[in-house]
Amino acid sequence: MLLKGMLKISTRAVSAARKAFDEGPWPKMTAYERSRILLRFADLVEKHSDELAALETWNNGKTYEQAAKTELPMFVRLFHYYAGWADKIHGLTVPADGDYHVQTLHEPIGVAGQIIPWNFPLVMFAWKVGPALACGNTIVLKTAEQTPLTALFVAKLFHEAGLPDGVLNVVSGYGPTAGAALASHMDVDKLAFTGSTDTGKVVLELAARSNLKPVTLELGGKSPFIICEDADVDKAVELAHFALFFNQGQCCCAGSRTFVHERVYDEFLEKSKKRALRRVVGDPFKKGVEQGPQIDVEQFEKVLRYIRSGIESHATLECGGDRLGSKGFFVQPTVFSNVQDDMLIAQDEIFGPVQSILKFKDIDEVIRRANKTRYGLAAGVFTKNVSTANTLMRALRAGTVWINCFDVFDAAIPFGGYKMSGIGREKGIYSLHNYLQVKAVVSPVKNPAWL
Repeated sequence: MLLKGMLKISTRAVSAARKAFDEGPWPKMTAYERSRILLRFADLVEKHSDELAALETWNNGKTYEQAAKTELPMFVRLFHYYAGWADKIHGLTVPADGDYHVQTLHEPIGVAGQIIPWNFPLVMFAWKVGPALACGNTIVLKTAEQTPLTALFVAKLFHEAGLPDGVLNVVSGYGPTAGAALASHMDVDKLAFTGSTDTGKVVLELAARSNLKPVTLELGGKSPFIICEDADVDKAVELAHFALFFNQGQCCCAGSRTFVHERVYDEFLEKSKKRALRRVVGDPFKKGVEQGPQIDVEQFEKVLRYIRSGIESHATLECGGDRLGSKGFFVQPTVFSNVQDDMLIAQDEIFGPVQSILKFKDIDEVIRRANKTRYGLAAGVFTKNVSTANTLMRALRAGTVWINCFDVFDAAIPFGGYKMSGIGREKGIYSLHNYLQVKAVVSPVKNPAWL
């Protein structure tokens, strides 16, 4: 019964998006008109930012300060960015052998199906919806079943901004029902998914089995964060702590393998332990709280299983290692030392507040170990040496390498992964390519003045 219901809802949403694309005004509007609607929407979001930050905290469990001071401004900035792109999408005039006029047209791809995760509901909404609308597409967006609230709220704001009916359709439901229905739908022209690598494989297969719709995937990660021997240890500790524990550790690009040079390892470990013990965990609405609860009981129990695995594999538990309190899904900030590459906590994406610290001797060794993973989403490097930074930025097989910083997500910076961390890029100019078809138009010219 649930499957039939979700199939019906997804079909209605796709039908509305198809009608809006084929018959509605959105693709036929001037790019400037589309840009103005996106800008009006961004202004409305800014006006309601306090409500949205509170709703996102209820939605997800992230701290109110993070939602209000980091994610809402980023959301608004992303829509300003893509509003600016709307009237700058154009093709080329191409020289060809012979008497022909050749041009390329960049056209919207049609109905875009988009599936977003629960860890950054608003930000992922912006990453998907912004470029798709700037290119003139219509959308069916499926939220994670855990976090539907803010997407529904901002969809209403889009209506107020003047977005025509049927252009943006939000479906809230489970992956095996609503998500599978969207991925399999024959009238969806393009699919974008953010989530786990295992689910990404299923999405790709469903898309291929249906109408071979193109798919972009932003998947899992097990990102190395490399602390070199010349590092300012105090600064490195704070940055590595942020790289791992940000958003309760529920971040696909988290610096979850902290490689530390043997010369600074002991000092780094002791200071990292003290920093984790100072981390404030509790009510995400309270000022000064750094860490809220995990998203749900399933993720909470998964994190605790990985902690037990680390203990059983003889990594050294420096601090944490258990739930915090007796209510809710709060996990103690946890630090492991003496972690080896073959341990599950060094191989699998934990998606929780568990820092694994590994020791290395030289650059060649850490490059080999850092790249020995099925993932390739991001990496971090902390060093004062420009040559070391240049060597590592080129050697690391990852879609983003942060040098002496981490989790910098400017609207113009592309984001995506190597290997099993995904296909394609989001944000920046690269994301526009995901939502456009390129058409070559060739016509003969008679007695041309020039070619």
